[in-house]
Amino acid sequence: QAADKMLDFLRNFADHCHHAKEENHLFPWMERHGFSRQFGPTGVMLREHTLGRHYMQQMAAALPGASHGVSTDAQAFAEAARSYVRLLREHIHKEDHCLFTMAAQVATAEDDNELMEAYARTEVHDIGAGVHERYVALADELAQQLGVVPRAVAHAGQACCGHGR
Repeated sequence: QAADKMLDFLRNFADHCHHAKEENHLFPWMERHGFSRQFGPTGVMLREHTLGRHYMQQMAAALPGASHGVSTDAQAFAEAARSYVRLLREHIHKEDHCLFTMAAQVATAEDDNELMEAYARTEVHDIGAGVHERYVALADELAQQLGVVPRAVAHAGQACCGHGR
């Protein structure tokens, strides 16, 4: 059950909320401001989003067998999960220390406001009102259940997942 909830969190919070904001708003904005998709940071991030989705698909495919004690499926799930965790840690580091820094160097206060408004529209219209908070609560619940110390989801003064300044 915890693995199923974790996959739900990854699909709906990490991918449909966070990655959607980047792919639909931040990356096009960056590309309009001179950042190359092919050779620049947005292309790298998009490839990592695709790879993360691949790992989620592998975990989802292995989960039914793993939950019924099929050792090869449990091993496949664990390997995909470890790969996803490794990818996500590196991805977040790149976001925090490269992507967001690069965007902040060219963004005006007006740009920040426009992006924040676009993120807010995504939260309400694409994700659904209250869904963000529900997934933050789910993350806290899973962390407590699994004995993991939760990290802050958003930094003070920022929107979901560090977007914004």
